[in-house]
Amino acid sequence: MTARGSRQAHRAAQAGAFDRIGERYDEAFPYKGGQIASAEWLLRKLRPGARVLDVGCGTGLPTARQFVDAGCEVTGIDISPVMLDIAKRNVPEADLRRIDAVELDVGLGRFDAIVAYFSLSMLRRDEIMTTLLTLHELLVPGGWLALGMVEIDVDNAPVRVLDTPVRMTGYARYTLRAVVQEAGFSVREQMDLAYVPATEDEPLEMQLFLNCRRNTF
Repeated sequence: MTARGSRQAHRAAQAGAFDRIGERYDEAFPYKGGQIASAEWLLRKLRPGARVLDVGCGTGLPTARQFVDAGCEVTGIDISPVMLDIAKRNVPEADLRRIDAVELDVGLGRFDAIVAYFSLSMLRRDEIMTTLLTLHELLVPGGWLALGMVEIDVDNAPVRVLDTPVRMTGYARYTLRAVVQEAGFSVREQMDLAYVPATEDEPLEMQLFLNCRRNTF
């Protein structure tokens, strides 16, 4: 299988998984305090009407809704049609598109800020670096990046989310910081938060939130 064919198969499998999870996602993962706090930190850096890209917007809650309510112009992307349909109900004001993060390009224009909460975890490590470099190019000089990932030292490993098989990538906290810096960002704030899911069949996890600024070279 070619690299492109492999990527298409991987994307289809991940999208199908989140299509099945979609309607249950926010109920199963209701505690998003770290994500909300990270976005609030970012909002304090942005002017009214700032352009924000939400990578892996999911259901649109809480992040796309949070930025729209603050007066930002929000574009959200996701690979799951079901998630996007839910997001359109939750955040009809946002520009929501079915786009693979790996295939992002400058055709979307430049953004003042980009958020990627747990969406990069659905990529392989080589794809994460490629995507971070693209996000760097999509930001205006001095633009802001906020991301969240689960602390887990695996690359494209099989896991189960709401009893649905997906593949997940993660890093140890200091490795993640180094990866982000290598992609051209300076880390301005990091939060490491223990997260207890709402359902007993989901394990305790450590969530890492990095708020970063695009370096200018």
